[in-house]
Amino acid sequence: MDGAKQELRNMSRDINNHPPGKRPYCAALLVLCAGFFITGHAAAELPGSAMLAYTCAGCHGANGSSVGPASPTIAGISVDYFIETMLAYKNATRPSTIMSRIAKGYSDEEIRLMAAFFAEQKIVRQPQDYDMKKAIRGRKLHKKYCNKCHEDGGALADDDAGILAGQWAPFLQFTFADFISGARPMPDSKKQQFDKLIKQQGADGVEQLIQFYASQH
Repeated sequence: MDGAKQELRNMSRDINNHPPGKRPYCAALLVLCAGFFITGHAAAELPGSAMLAYTCAGCHGANGSSVGPASPTIAGISVDYFIETMLAYKNATRPSTIMSRIAKGYSDEEIRLMAAFFAEQKIVRQPQDYDMKKAIRGRKLHKKYCNKCHEDGGALADDDAGILAGQWAPFLQFTFADFISGARPMPDSKKQQFDKLIKQQGADGVEQLIQFYASQH
């Protein structure tokens, strides 16, 4: 069992060394391999929710704490937010490289089981490089534009808001780009403040916010 886990971690690190364009295909292979590891090594040992969640480890890290810059940490997020996100991928209403195909492989009940599992996990935030000056400015911008929905510097897992604090900067950059382009819809309650941020602070303000979130570990 321990050997299988280590092998998945090694494969996950290899994915992050591939060019971005090749990562979705590598990730798909990793998810498939994770299923084989579980079948051969751990299926009899793990309860249903943990076994389902373990298939996410290759990209999202052990117990949902990501160790690679292309994938978000999902440990500690709320049950409602996890379910909402997975159903959005499953129904192809949220843009993705591979998550839409992965989400379609789970039933709604399996998604609920995984949501309960990850909501109980403790976040392990990995240190990463960040720009201190931009992070200080980003902290002020967060309080002005984002703290109403993303409290405690983006660290709280409210029902309708994901965790921002400690997420990998490249992942946040991809996510903000989707919001700015309109590829990913944003709830009206958040869009008004986000549009105000873009209008008043521009791309520099977005990057400062990202550096602030990246600084928290």
